[in-house]
Amino acid sequence: MPPTVIVEDTTLRDGEQAPGVAFSVDEKVEIARRLDRLGVPMIEVGIPAMGGDEAEAIRRIVALGLRAKLVGWNRGRKEDVEASFALGLTHVHVGLPASKELLEGGLRRDRAWLLRTMAEMVGWAKTRAQFVSLSAEDVCRAEPEFLVEYARTAKGAGADRLRMSDTVGLATPERYASLVARVIESADIPVMVHAHNDFGLAVANTLAGIRAGATYAHVTVNGIGERAGNASLEETVVALKILYGIDVGWDLTVLPELSETVARACRQAVPPWKPIVGANVFAHESGIHVAGLLRNDRTFEPFAPEEVGGRRRLVLGKHSGSHGIEAALAERGIPIDGDRARRLLPLVRRRAVETKRAVTPEDLEALNASLS
Repeated sequence: MPPTVIVEDTTLRDGEQAPGVAFSVDEKVEIARRLDRLGVPMIEVGIPAMGGDEAEAIRRIVALGLRAKLVGWNRGRKEDVEASFALGLTHVHVGLPASKELLEGGLRRDRAWLLRTMAEMVGWAKTRAQFVSLSAEDVCRAEPEFLVEYARTAKGAGADRLRMSDTVGLATPERYASLVARVIESADIPVMVHAHNDFGLAVANTLAGIRAGATYAHVTVNGIGERAGNASLEETVVALKILYGIDVGWDLTVLPELSETVARACRQAVPPWKPIVGANVFAHESGIHVAGLLRNDRTFEPFAPEEVGGRRRLVLGKHSGSHGIEAALAERGIPIDGDRARRLLPLVRRRAVETKRAVTPEDLEALNASLS
């Protein structure tokens, strides 16, 4: 595991490529501001060659003078990279395929063309850019021997980084880690992991790539992106800190606010069970869990809610126990004994089943008052 990891956000580029998502200029600017406030060191701001509102949003974000380095995404064409320079971007990314499926089926080109074009593009871009990033797209369907040749050519041309993109989400953690380790060992080039979530493995694959030596990771807020989305920013960063001891130095307490901002811009609610930022992450209903948490708040939570701007909630419902009822009424200034709580319990459970929702404090007070 590398001692440090640079996590770059691509919500404004790959995230916005989610079907049906289209950020306004103001929304893109606001998301960029919040990412910078969080502490994100690199932000992929969009595709300059699109022009129109996309170019205007990038121009406005550049003018903000954020701490984050701003990256423009480009096809393997000089005119695309020129469009990035024209908007004031000094960090550019060039996307090119590494698999036969994308190279021959998509571009109708061969490997000789790819290596020649890539080397020319990188060498030319390096004469004007501070940082040139290059993709090897669809790495999990690329032949490992060619992937090594591609990486060595990129290194020789002067690329600052190779993004190993699992473009169609076919990686497993083991496969991805093996490819990352092989490229780093054979080509000695900094590697970025970029994972898609088609099998629900984007975060696992990202962490596996980092463990194999990748020093950059690509993420999106709420995991939005094409098809099933990308590796989730909040899940990746919190897992790095809590599970692997790598603190990227961000203010994680602003994660819920950032998540809601992006969700509103997507016109999609954050699922309540979404890890880290979902409404249910620190909500507890089970009687055993609530009883344990009332004695020790670490019993049924992997980390404190306050670390990520969350708040613990004790919820009354079908699976509640008498301890939860006592605690809920005590919060309302209505202390009761254990016997009365046990008599209330079947009424609370019945109400939850009938209403198909949590029992509210008002419901609980009414049920308590109904007892003789």
